Amino acid sequence: MTEITQTPFATVDAEGRLLSPVHKGRIASDVYAFRGELALKFAEKLSGEARPPEIKLDQVMMTAPVGGTAISFFAGFGVSLEHLGLLHNLLAETLDASGKYFFFAGNLDISRRYRISLGNATFWVLPLDEATVYNEMLELLGIDRGDLKRLDTAEKLRVIAEKSADFTDSWPVITFDEGLQIMGPVKIKENRPV
Repeated sequence: MTEITQTPFATVDAEGRLLSPVHKGRIASDVYAFRGELALKFAEKLSGEARPPEIKLDQVMMTAPVGGTAISFFAGFGVSLEHLGLLHNLLAETLDASGKYFFFAGNLDISRRYRISLGNATFWVLPLDEATVYNEMLELLGIDRGDLKRLDTAEKLRVIAEKSADFTDSWPVITFDEGLQIMGPVKIKENRPV
């Protein structure tokens, strides 16, 4: 039995949804983390041929306690706010009110930020302009890049996840349906980093 089976990531890992891992393993003795891409919807298989996912989230970072039932931290980029619904459907059983979840939507106006509740989880929803999810999270959480220079990927993830636990902000609260009404056209940006 691998240790990921003892985490809330067990199902998505077994389904082959954790793609292009930059990190997949413990970041502390009792915390497991993943950084990479998350497949939300698979393409139809033809003649048993594996195909790239039809819809995926990029630049995903997420952590969960080993032996726990809920993801404690999530951040990732989707080209459309619409993909937040797919994310929630996929992870609903592993999200709870105590987790900190950040969704960067490629089709939100750069000046807008919202809180959207789906089930028990609250998502902080914000645009991603030119930067990466990693850089945006450092700025959002007030983490000095210099403090992370000598840390490896696991340690950087741990710092971001731990700092996110204290994040609170009074962004406007809207429903997911209201978000769909105000979202703009999907912007396609090539060569987004993982």
